[in-house]
Amino acid sequence: MNKLALYFRLIRADKPIGILLLLWPTLWALWMASGGHPDPMVVVIFVLGTALMRSAGCAINDYADRDFDRHVKRTVDRPLTSGRIKSWEAVMVAAVLALVSFLLILPLNALTKQLSVVAVIVAGSYPYFKRFFAIPQAYLGIAFGFGIPMAFAAVQNTVPAVAWWLLVANVFWAVAYDTEYAMVDRDDDIKIGMRTSAITFGKYDVFAVMLCYTVALGIDLVCGWMLGLRGWFVAGVVVAAGMALYHYTLIRGRDRMRCFAAFRHNNWLGAALFVGVALDYALR
Repeated sequence: MNKLALYFRLIRADKPIGILLLLWPTLWALWMASGGHPDPMVVVIFVLGTALMRSAGCAINDYADRDFDRHVKRTVDRPLTSGRIKSWEAVMVAAVLALVSFLLILPLNALTKQLSVVAVIVAGSYPYFKRFFAIPQAYLGIAFGFGIPMAFAAVQNTVPAVAWWLLVANVFWAVAYDTEYAMVDRDDDIKIGMRTSAITFGKYDVFAVMLCYTVALGIDLVCGWMLGLRGWFVAGVVVAAGMALYHYTLIRGRDRMRCFAAFRHNNWLGAALFVGVALDYALR
């Protein structure tokens, strides 16, 4: 039981914020691709698959960062970093979760399966981008948003241009919220030579976060409008914009815990957008 508890901590089962940040864009896409009436079975497959792949990503991330995390205050006590589980165990957990996730999508079409391979490659390679890429959060945005083209593929058996634009919007959103997250660890990351957007943006970090929110919500608004979404959807975007402004009040002082609170609050921003999409379709 102790070992299982460690595995649960490894995959952040006690901290579901990461799963939610993957889930909301996937749900937007499922509702948009299906005109507000997604197949319940497809929804279940994507919800479970999102949770499993996020969990697998956490295990691989900890494996890749095992020599760095011991120098970061927030991560020094993680199961792998602290030596309570072995490196091979983290890889095993990630492989099992990824396999189960792939089994889930077997009933779906070939295009969705092909895109799932790309999604696994992106998710597995993300931790290594922090070694050399100045804004690895942009690559994270692709990993966190790849459920968008997969959702359109599963529903329509094609990936229209609007789906790729929604993925672009998700990249900007991920840069915004993960920069807030990176602002928490900036001092430690500088010491160990890790690359993050918070370091790259420097004194313009707060401005960059707000600019990314603006671009992300702007693209979301245009995409929704192209799909015929109007009143309730626009209201959802307005509420999300208000939340982004609230995040500004949290991060402008660059206090570590307030930056972390802003990052976590993005769950509600994503939820607001989904509620706007769902209501706009449901109340027509």
